[in-house]
Amino acid sequence: MNGPDPGIKHPIPMHTRVGFLKPLVTAPNIEIGDFTYYDDPDGPDKFAEKCVLHHYTFIGDKLIIGKFCAIAEGARFIMNGANHAMSGFSTYPFNIFGHGWENGFDPATWSKEVRGDTVVGSDVWIGMEAVILPGVEIGHGAIVAAKSVVTHDVPPYAIVAGNAAKVVKMRFDDRTIRRLLAVAWWDWPVDKVGRNLDAIRGADISLLEAAA
Repeated sequence: MNGPDPGIKHPIPMHTRVGFLKPLVTAPNIEIGDFTYYDDPDGPDKFAEKCVLHHYTFIGDKLIIGKFCAIAEGARFIMNGANHAMSGFSTYPFNIFGHGWENGFDPATWSKEVRGDTVVGSDVWIGMEAVILPGVEIGHGAIVAAKSVVTHDVPPYAIVAGNAAKVVKMRFDDRTIRRLLAVAWWDWPVDKVGRNLDAIRGADISLLEAAA
């Protein structure tokens, strides 16, 4: 009962649209935890190219996704390379086209728009065609509804929806959320996860806390 090998790219036989991302993504600026998967009818192999946009190593920002996340078809992570300088009258990036237009460009006007890493916790479900903007942090256990545009941090175990996405519901009460975060079952050894699937899938926090 140790579960599937997290190093398998396509863990469901005859259903290659689903793939574990950790062995599929090799970009040095993307970190993905075990068992996180992407589901796409065209296959998950191009996740980094299709779903992580404007992500350039020279900027230095990272996309960090935890363990046991489910990412639906068409989800997009917009990284800091998409930002434009906003301190002047125009946001048009004249400098990138060269031919003299780069002269006088102050890189600091752009670099101050960099908003840091995009971080997704563990056990997060991101719905179809959701868009995550740069520098956002999504807490453990959160759910992002389909077609949502996430512009701000999402609390652990929140359900967010809309454009811009807002919290529509908390999955559990505050005390239960604190206890779930303390348990952090996603960090257990995989054999312990396998032994305690009923507790993880259930809704009895005391049973989860007592897992051995």
